[in-house]
Amino acid sequence: MVNSMHPTGTLIWYYYICPREVWLMSRQLTPWQENPFIEIGRLLSEEAYKRERKEIHLENIVIDLLKTEGENVVIGEVKKSSRFEKSARMQLAFYLWRLKQLGIEATGQLLFPKEKKKIIVTLTKELKAELIEAQAQIKEIIKMEIPPQAQKTKFCSKCGYQEFCWS
Repeated sequence: MVNSMHPTGTLIWYYYICPREVWLMSRQLTPWQENPFIEIGRLLSEEAYKRERKEIHLENIVIDLLKTEGENVVIGEVKKSSRFEKSARMQLAFYLWRLKQLGIEATGQLLFPKEKKKIIVTLTKELKAELIEAQAQIKEIIKMEIPPQAQKTKFCSKCGYQEFCWS
């Protein structure tokens, strides 16, 4: 049973990696939590940027970091690696868009602590248009009775659903 037809930031993230993961996540089929790559991500989330506010829950979004720089609200998304930069950028853009809909203007920062890398993200008309299309596609995936066919990608080797798809 599908919990909600409203795409979340997490589903936006998965959409840009693998549509099958969107379907599995939409049914609360969680990936193998002892996957070393998931554990590294969880540890990094707990240990990096300890002085910043963490995990701000607002409606259906969870923002990793929130801070102010002068008069500006800045939100941050912490990721293990820039390997998934497109997914991370779209997830952060989704959060910026949701905040804007709530009357909060913010800028975003993608943070890759292991790489000591920071990428500034601002919500543009192009990103907003892409998010609208992605949300429509996500809703179509969620409506499917069975998951999309597994397709081998460069991301499969480190995925928590690897055994589900390929054993």
